[in-house]
Amino acid sequence: MRGRSEPGASTPRAARHDYWGVVLEAPDATALARFYAGLLGWDVVKESPGWATLGPPDGVAYLAFQTSPDHVPPVWPSTAGSQQMMMHLDFEVDDLDTATAHARELGATDATYQPQDDVRVLLDPAGHPFCLYVDTP
Repeated sequence: MRGRSEPGASTPRAARHDYWGVVLEAPDATALARFYAGLLGWDVVKESPGWATLGPPDGVAYLAFQTSPDHVPPVWPSTAGSQQMMMHLDFEVDDLDTATAHARELGATDATYQPQDDVRVLLDPAGHPFCLYVDTP
């Protein structure tokens, strides 16, 4: 991408400036960040009023959360006249049942519609759909 530095493979993570990420809105950014931190095993690396950012142990991606008091959870599957899903997160797992149970323990709920046997669609505590899936040949 123009306007970004291209660090070498030996550049320490903290010295890089080519991060990219996704920001989700929620009624409580900190609470949703803690949910995903528990789900992914990532650390909360930045927190301020109305904002929280998670970072993985390596790489340059991040997942951030912004408080939006007027947040309206999307409907899955989509329904005319309801808040539409703009995006969702996918996470590959080795054991779908174990990963699904863990997500539920943290506060996720099952989506009513489950389109595939090797995918579980869940809703995070703010209502965002996300998928856990097993890569099958």
